[in-house]
Amino acid sequence: MTTDPYRLVVVSAGVSDPSSTRLLADRVAQSVVNAASESGRKTAVTVIDLRELLPELPAALSTQLLGPRFERAVAALGQADAVIASTPVYKAGASGLFTSFFQVLDNDLLIGKPVILAATAGTARHALVVDEEMRALFAYLRALPVPTSLFASTEDWQDDALATRIDRAAHELVLLMASGFARDVREQSWKRYQHSYGSAGGTELDVDTDTDLMRLAAGGSLLGSKDPFDPRES
Repeated sequence: MTTDPYRLVVVSAGVSDPSSTRLLADRVAQSVVNAASESGRKTAVTVIDLRELLPELPAALSTQLLGPRFERAVAALGQADAVIASTPVYKAGASGLFTSFFQVLDNDLLIGKPVILAATAGTARHALVVDEEMRALFAYLRALPVPTSLFASTEDWQDDALATRIDRAAHELVLLMASGFARDVREQSWKRYQHSYGSAGGTELDVDTDTDLMRLAAGGSLLGSKDPFDPRES
């Protein structure tokens, strides 16, 4: 049984200083560290502060060319055992900085990785953004969000219920990390996913060419199959 530290990456889209979004992310990360410690594992935490990537964002969105900070962020996420994704909510949606960052990433980067989804806002009216918008985004990326979503409006910070939800989400994340699901998916099921060209760092090129679809794409025929348009097959 491995005893290497868990690699936890925190992605925070807060832009103010101090930032309630970063505060929530840090609080969740500490809870994950504590929960992992209870099971005898240490946790190495890496923080990606998205406001530091703002100068590189336009080029990344328009040309897919990543600057050095973006490349370090991508490398950290690729090596992560789990992720905490935290964003402020503006006008009933996750911040543009947050969504733009994840839109730039390869579609295959987060496959199977457990994620805690967290958001902050000035009013509880935005509480459904986590489950209705963020969860859909990470489902598209084929990540594995924990069941417990986290949302903190202004009045939630002094509420014991927030601390309870953070603790529950942290333990869910640790259980998913301990299961090794993300690792097993990449080692045992990677070829069962549909990869777009260039989306998997080269591994998407390792595909089975001996299939009906690939033979047709190469101009061949379906050996042993009937052609519904061939009158001789009627």
